[in-house]
Amino acid sequence: MSDDQGRATGTGRLVPVLAWALLLLGLWLWGRGVTDTGTDADGPAAGDVLAVGPAGLPRPAHPLGDAVPQRVDIPALGVQAPVTARGLDAQGAIDPPPYDQPGVVGWYGAGTRPGAAGAALLVGHVDTETRPAVFYKLSTLKPGQTVRVVRADAKVAEFTVDDVRVLPRDDFDARLAYGPRTPGRAELRLITCGGTFDRASRSYTANVVVSAYLTGTAG
Repeated sequence: MSDDQGRATGTGRLVPVLAWALLLLGLWLWGRGVTDTGTDADGPAAGDVLAVGPAGLPRPAHPLGDAVPQRVDIPALGVQAPVTARGLDAQGAIDPPPYDQPGVVGWYGAGTRPGAAGAALLVGHVDTETRPAVFYKLSTLKPGQTVRVVRADAKVAEFTVDDVRVLPRDDFDARLAYGPRTPGRAELRLITCGGTFDRASRSYTANVVVSAYLTGTAG
């Protein structure tokens, strides 16, 4: 796959960079909670912006109450994936879904629930040693497209994508990746590997971070 899609094709590439970014998340969580809805990512935006949000995106919807996610649907990518809660490992990194479950999305269960105020974090593999994984085409999402999260309260939280960024490993901005952008808004982050594949280190050079915000509720 060409670099303009924010990732490279190949196999066995997810482990180093995603684990590295999630380790940064674990360390950042110890310093400040991702559920702090009073924090936004003001100032100059970091990272390579794949798509800039157009004017006329929907107004944010009022945040929902707490309910755990069960499934994430991304119509533009043909993704319908179960969601499983994940915690931090002994090194302070989020445990992503097992590699024998490439179609499963991991949600940081100690953080914000999708649809509630704050930034809920969903992580997924881009590929495995044998095939593409659930977030293989994540970098192709565009502002205005929809991400739906089916919740345990029978509500479907509908999010609108507002930007897609490639955040490089060098000078990685944890606040931009994981923190809320607008105080009090219900937001969603979808995270996987991106950039190019460094064959020497067997790792990606960046992470794709899709940002979305709650714009409606079904069910």
